Amino acid sequence: MLSLLSLLLLLLLLPSAFPRPTSAPDAYETLQGYGLPSGLFPKGIANFSLSDDGSFVASLNQSCTANLDNAVKYNATITGALSPGQIGSISGVAAQDLFLWFPVLDIRVDVPSSGVIYFNVGVVNKRLAVSLFDTPPDCSPETGGDHSDDGSEISRVFSLVWIGTS
Repeated sequence: MLSLLSLLLLLLLLPSAFPRPTSAPDAYETLQGYGLPSGLFPKGIANFSLSDDGSFVASLNQSCTANLDNAVKYNATITGALSPGQIGSISGVAAQDLFLWFPVLDIRVDVPSSGVIYFNVGVVNKRLAVSLFDTPPDCSPETGGDHSDDGSEISRVFSLVWIGTS
């Protein structure tokens, strides 16, 4: 009886003697690891992969819209390149300003933090309080599909206007 009890006790304690493999950080933890607020991604990231060079792919189950300072549309697939304090080469995110949609190209924060986050949407740069992005926003499903081209035509037209008036 004693050996059966000892064996049972050993089986119960043995797994805690070895470290468990840790899972890869999720999208939100990864953002924080790069000094960025977790609320840059909406709730519901289903898959996230990060390459050694900082490039990432974040997947949602479907395109959606969140309301932050302005409306923000997220495609089902979001890509970009992470580096300390910034995300560059963003694809799959568009922000509304003055009833127009602009693709978000880059996002950065000051390191150390000044409490301000900067969004580059091609035509304009926008400064917002980092605190707006402390938590991932709720995101309502989109019915029209991905918005990978939202704002790109507008940005192109504005570029032509700026070039034409120089």
